[in-house]
Amino acid sequence: MAKVHARVDGRLREFVERQQVFFVASAPLAGDGHVNLSPRGLPGSFGMLDEHTFAWVDTSGSGSETIAHLRENGRVAVMFCAFDGAPNIVRFHGRGRVVTIYDEEYAGLAGRFADLPGARAVIVVDIERISDACGYGVPLMEYAGERELLTSYFDRKGPVGSAEYRRRKNRTSIDGLPAFDFDPDPVRG
Repeated sequence: MAKVHARVDGRLREFVERQQVFFVASAPLAGDGHVNLSPRGLPGSFGMLDEHTFAWVDTSGSGSETIAHLRENGRVAVMFCAFDGAPNIVRFHGRGRVVTIYDEEYAGLAGRFADLPGARAVIVVDIERISDACGYGVPLMEYAGERELLTSYFDRKGPVGSAEYRRRKNRTSIDGLPAFDFDPDPVRG
């Protein structure tokens, strides 16, 4: 049975901030829409802003389901699992919002995290429910290191190439919802 907490502090915050990876779940309002579950965890890209607010740098990639769902309804769940050490699972349920690279608030938020090539937004989650559970069913696994493919790819593309990539691949969700459609059209401005 999960234990519900009033805030993310002490051992919960220490646990969250030392994880290498976390998982984000979101869904559209439509009953026939696709639920999304995505891993996140580039080094230096996530953390607690305060006892009730979590954020991460969202990079360009193969899709933009989380952004689409947050724009439509804001619902999000974030989960951390202990793959080494003592077993534990921590979940945040809340409301998320997208702060794009074009928003005034972006620089202040992004400045708290690593500077990542291809960054398109900071996702901010106002946590409404905080819980932890035993995690006894999660296997023990050893951390072997980071994959540098994503950051290398967008580093080579640069800001202009990253924006072009997003215009081609991130404008809508797989269900046709508006996703990352914020990049200006270079022809129309």
